[in-house]
Amino acid sequence: MPSVIDGKAMIYISRDVHFCAAHKLYNEHWSKEKNEEVFGACANENWHGHNFDMTVTVKGPVDPETGFVINFKDLKKLINEEVLDKLDHKNLNLDVDFMHGKLTSVENLIVEIWKLLDPKIKEITNHRATLHSLKIKETNKNYAEYYGE
Repeated sequence: MPSVIDGKAMIYISRDVHFCAAHKLYNEHWSKEKNEEVFGACANENWHGHNFDMTVTVKGPVDPETGFVINFKDLKKLINEEVLDKLDHKNLNLDVDFMHGKLTSVENLIVEIWKLLDPKIKEITNHRATLHSLKIKETNKNYAEYYGE
């Protein structure tokens, strides 16, 4: 049974995207040995890369004038401008301003992407729809999910 707000069914729509990026996990306050112990190969001083897959899910009632929760064209443009243009084929540690001063774990990355997308989705939809969740797969076996909590 779908959830309902103010008598309107809550619909969840998603868009999948892909980006490639390099990073290293390295805590500047630790010794090289401790970084290697904790982060293993991810602390490689020459960086390493991932082919990330991300799912952006937006929730809201259907707009009776458009039939959309959010126009997929607008969602695509937003994700391209706010995420892909900033991350794809970049070094997360060096090139991505919103990751400066943070460990570039997938956990930190997903929270920072949320901060970029959530207010813009609300703005585009006049606060009718909101970001419901983000899922970022770093590898085929490792991923993070975030619900803005």
